[in-house]
Amino acid sequence: MSKNLVIVESPAKAKTIQKYLGNDFEVTSSMGHIRDLPKKGMGINLETFTPDYEVPSDKKKLVSDLKARAKKAEIVWLASDEDREGEAIAWHLAEELKLKEDQTKRIVFHEITKNAILKAVENPRKIDENLVNAQQARRVLDRIVGFEMSPVLWKKVKTGLSAGRVQSVAVRLVVEREKEIQSFEPKHSYRVEGLFFNKEEKELSAKLKKDFATEQEAEDYLNLCSKNEFKVLNIEKKPGQRSASAPFTTSTLQQEASNRLGYSVTTTMRIAQRLYEEGYITYMRTDSVNLSQEAIASAKDSIIKEFGEEYSTPKNYTTKNTSAQEAHEAIRPTDFRLKSLGDVQLNKLYQLIYKRTMASQMAPAKIEKTLIEIGNSKLSQNFEAAGEVIVFDGFLRVYGITKNEEEENDSHNKILPKVNIGEMLHYKEITATEKFTKAAARYTEAALVKKLEELGIGRPSTYAPTIQTIQNREYVEKREVAAKEREILQITLSSSLKKEKRIEKYGFDKNKFLPTDIGIVVNDFLVNNFNEVLDYGFTARVEEAFDIIAEGNSSWKEVMAQFYEKFHPTIENVEEHAERATGDRILGSDPKTGKNVHARIGRFGAMIQIGEADDDEKPVFASLLPHQNIASITLEEALELFKIPFSLNDYEGKEVLVGVGRFGPYIKWGDIYISLPKNEDPLSVDNGRALEIIEEKKKADAPIATYKGEPVTKGVGRFGPFIKYTNLFVNVPKKYDFDKLSQSDIQELIEAKLEKEANRYIQQWTDQKFSLENGRWGPFIRFGKKMLKIPLTDKGEKYTPQELKEVSADEVKKWIIDQDETAFKEKAKKKTTKKK
Repeated sequence: MSKNLVIVESPAKAKTIQKYLGNDFEVTSSMGHIRDLPKKGMGINLETFTPDYEVPSDKKKLVSDLKARAKKAEIVWLASDEDREGEAIAWHLAEELKLKEDQTKRIVFHEITKNAILKAVENPRKIDENLVNAQQARRVLDRIVGFEMSPVLWKKVKTGLSAGRVQSVAVRLVVEREKEIQSFEPKHSYRVEGLFFNKEEKELSAKLKKDFATEQEAEDYLNLCSKNEFKVLNIEKKPGQRSASAPFTTSTLQQEASNRLGYSVTTTMRIAQRLYEEGYITYMRTDSVNLSQEAIASAKDSIIKEFGEEYSTPKNYTTKNTSAQEAHEAIRPTDFRLKSLGDVQLNKLYQLIYKRTMASQMAPAKIEKTLIEIGNSKLSQNFEAAGEVIVFDGFLRVYGITKNEEEENDSHNKILPKVNIGEMLHYKEITATEKFTKAAARYTEAALVKKLEELGIGRPSTYAPTIQTIQNREYVEKREVAAKEREILQITLSSSLKKEKRIEKYGFDKNKFLPTDIGIVVNDFLVNNFNEVLDYGFTARVEEAFDIIAEGNSSWKEVMAQFYEKFHPTIENVEEHAERATGDRILGSDPKTGKNVHARIGRFGAMIQIGEADDDEKPVFASLLPHQNIASITLEEALELFKIPFSLNDYEGKEVLVGVGRFGPYIKWGDIYISLPKNEDPLSVDNGRALEIIEEKKKADAPIATYKGEPVTKGVGRFGPFIKYTNLFVNVPKKYDFDKLSQSDIQELIEAKLEKEANRYIQQWTDQKFSLENGRWGPFIRFGKKMLKIPLTDKGEKYTPQELKEVSADEVKKWIIDQDETAFKEKAKKKTTKKK
């Protein structure tokens, strides 16, 4: 046993660090937190706000092993991450392992490199109790809010719902943006653009600086244009520059990875974690844009060597956020000589970080902007053509520019033809097009992170789990919003003046957040009854309170007491006096019965109800279609839903029915259910369309080949394209052309799957319904429908497949019971009472 035991959070981090320390050090992992608040019950004494921490059942064996190792070591080095969460992990380890203070050293490092690790070992410190208390305050406050507000939602809205301090505020942002969009009334104007030619017949497009408010004003202007000549009135050239952005913080990395790579916030943080643990980048949870002098010097050397002296402009950035203190440096590569990685997925994010850091130390790009004014003294407004030329690319050489939607439509970066002041131009076409103002855009993941950061809500470590949680709770969703159509007027002046109506599509959205019906109802209830907790300013002030605790300037339990003193009476008041929330909207009266038509949340989600619960005749119900919601559905749309399900003509002797189910609209043909294509209205499906869909399904399900005399079919499911052989579903990887699978491709895929299935089971106990199996991420226990973890060996290492073949059924049973105490217990039979 080594004299020194180093404990980190993850096996990957342990593996990297072990390379840099000698044989006197043994590096092991705690696999994250070794203890936490209990899963059941609040776990907090509300009189003293003392947490009741416990070691979860799946960590007990690991903790026993760590205790045994710690006893044998002369010094235990706690090397968890340097933020509040990492400090709390170190503190929990010290408390649970009962480490002596004189034998315990806390070390932190911003990057996992040999120099950083050795420097940390040379400069150990004690556990920072203030950082631990700040983390405890956050954990306890969030537990109190969640555990006291959630039962109120069960009583007043729907069972199974939950609330959270930061998550509920994030939902509020999405809901308020959607309400803003729904209430937005677009205003129209007329944008005038002209296409001109110089004497050399070179094209020059320009537009008026100001739009016209009315059709008549635009028409009058075009009539005036037809009677006048055009010439170049002025040419103005302005030197300009574009500067690089600062190196990445957590939030800016999440935003840029979303914009450039299309990554979700969760994906970005998962890959960044791997990059950090494998020693490629510095710590990825940070508010700071600062770079160390060593990093600046290293970047300078790389830039001069690769691009030349003129591209190097070393600079240090300062953080505007005063609470940016949890890390000392921005996210950057640990070695600027390493330009790319072999792992494709890691490399994409690494390249983004590498280029952003390099660009931040490079010279600004020099640009020459040109403005050409075209017109006539008799015209009320003149045209302007704008363009720019990059004189010196500077940081753009490495990083380029990401344009937003508005900049993509802007023509300022075009190359302009050479013209002279006073030169006559003739127009080919001048158009006045009716334009409508746009509502505020829905939030993308990147935009939501940016807004949360602007409001001071949450911290770098909370953005990813917050956004994931509000989706898991089904309060918000990403779904496609179909485009709408409207008529616009275009007036064109060429050889004559003509007007024509055009159809413009607008409102299409994809991959942006929309609130669900339940999300809107829950948000409105919380805002109406817990306005202070849902207030953006309050949530930001709570974060500031955590910062003050972290600085040692406030007692965390006093902060909890002050909060709870106001919060708990509100809970009691809402429980007693608040009305039940269903989001009920009365849409009008049913013309057949005269009864009220309601749109509301019911037991199984959003629905339409005709009639009242206390009527003699029971109300009738209909489910909303996927694209509909209770906040905006009209009476006409609601009444149409009661036409579903409906029958069409039989086809090939089988009944054809159109309906709406749990997974959306469908056609039922005999016993076969066929989902309707996305955004297709089930009410628009007639006999002809149903026949098309059925034939497409028949064609898709027709055998494409045979294997050993059995038919092989293909399809596309929730996990992508597949082929089906007997009862075997085989995923088809991207390297195959799914539309043109050859017989050899099919044989290869099926045989690989059969071989994989043969190697699937390490051991199987069919009579007891559990097995040890090989999975995508390694071996696991399958117990019924559950997938459970295999614990570590007594040495704290993973079992090898060969070792698992020797494990007894009784041992596996123990592993299962450690993770599920109710396993193998007979369930009590429900008593049935006979109706009198």
